Amino acid sequence: MRIMLLAALGTMAAAPATAQVVPAGDAAIGAKLFIQCRACHNVKAGAPNSVGPNLAGVMGTTAGQLNGYIFSPALAKSGVKWDVQTMDAWLKRPSALVPGNKMAFGGMANPKARADMIAYLATLSAK
Repeated sequence: MRIMLLAALGTMAAAPATAQVVPAGDAAIGAKLFIQCRACHNVKAGAPNSVGPNLAGVMGTTAGQLNGYIFSPALAKSGVKWDVQTMDAWLKRPSALVPGNKMAFGGMANPKARADMIAYLATLSAK
């Protein structure tokens, strides 16, 4: 399944002219890439948090606000809203988007891999 991410999530019109457009992602490829994330994150709705928070329904939420998980003060106070642009920046280098967060992940350099991961995350429902 290919998704034009900005259009699918309704952020294309709201994206500033200087915003970098995230390439279209493939959720099926993103699901395969997510295997590396499963050591710390659950994605099934209602599953418990792990080392990291459960990511079911993460897109569209505000970072650091999931009940039942203790986020770093930096992420909890960040006010970051998980949309395509912010998730792309997070996956590229979490420490650059929110300095002082506790996620032990260096980032994904490949823009297409990030787009695929975002397309997968967009398919996850909290219900």
